[in-house]
Order: sequence, then C-alpha cells, then structure tokens
Amino acid sequence: MTPLVQLYWTRLVLGIIAGAFSGFVALYLGNLTDITTLVNGITIALIVYLASYYPLRAIYKNKVEKQSKILSTGVFMYFFSWLPFFILFFTLFKIYF
Repeated sequence: MTPLVQLYWTRLVLGIIAGAFSGFVALYLGNLTDITTLVNGITIALIVYLASYYPLRAIYKNKVEKQSKILSTGVFMYFFSWLPFFILFFTLFKIYF
C-alpha cells in the first residue's frame, strides 16, 4: 500500500474511534434536547482530527511528496465515518446507560 492509502485508512479508523468517543462524551456533557450535544460531538471530532495530524506528520513526513497532503488526505472520509458512528454510539449509550 502506498503511504497515502495507509493515511486514508488510518483516518477512516480514527473517524470510527472518534465517533464512539464523542458519542460517549456528548451524552454525558450535553443536554439531550439541546444543540450542545451535536456541538460537543463536532468539537471532539475536530480535536481528535487535529491531534492525530502531528503523529501522522511525523510518520509520513518523508514518505509523502507534498506535506499538505498529510492534512488533507482522508478528511472527508474521517467526517463521513465519524457522523454515522457518532449517531450509532450516541443512541446505544443513551439506550443502555
């Protein structure tokens, strides 16, 4: 696999993990009838994405031609995988906890 494909799949997995984590945190921090639940989830997703940039930059710095590709590769896949898993885990945590 090329480094960009590895980066893409890493962002997909991070989106799933961030969806589970932000669903859990949004349930216990937010008001269930308020927009703050979604805002808390989006904030956590952004923090996880930006925090993952620095370790991924250190890993792929010499393997990728353009350094801006490290930040932009997989950004849409990250958020498109985050959203359904955020909803899924938020609903499961709300039902069972």
